Amino acid sequence: MIYSIKKPEELTAQEIETIIALWENEEWMGMEVNDFKILFKDSEFHLLLDLDEKIASVLRLNFDFNLKISDHVYSFAELGGFASVQKGKGNGSQLLQHSMNTIVTRDLQTIGFCLSDVRPFYEKCNVPILYDKAKYIQEKDGGDWVPSEDDDILIIHLSEENNNLFQQLDLQQPAYLIQ
Repeated sequence: MIYSIKKPEELTAQEIETIIALWENEEWMGMEVNDFKILFKDSEFHLLLDLDEKIASVLRLNFDFNLKISDHVYSFAELGGFASVQKGKGNGSQLLQHSMNTIVTRDLQTIGFCLSDVRPFYEKCNVPILYDKAKYIQEKDGGDWVPSEDDDILIIHLSEENNNLFQQLDLQQPAYLIQ
């Protein structure tokens, strides 16, 4: 397997098509290549490629992720869009390990999110999890602030200070996703 990192403009049309299919997001199905590159311009894509250089697993680092906590805005990298062509083959675990090593080497303050049903995967991969803390991150929905649909915050790589920020989130001290 080959580990690769690509910016959106470096992705081929076939890779973009594969990524969109893996993400299974109805509103992105049929998206044009240039629209994809524009939408994800502040991202990079971590890929695990098979020997034919076809995507086996993908994740996205979003560098346009800002949270307002206690009247201060913090910027983080957000790990998302994590999917594999075949589940249970170890490709996701392998990609996550490569990506986490890269994130630590680059000292990128990075978090991710998950639903409770995929906790066992992240636990198996030794990713620190702040259980049931994602609901304290508020997102704009129309004109209203609503809790995140995710359950947990994944601590991919954070300073102790930033880790403490997320551990202290609660109803009295939520975080707000700033777009």
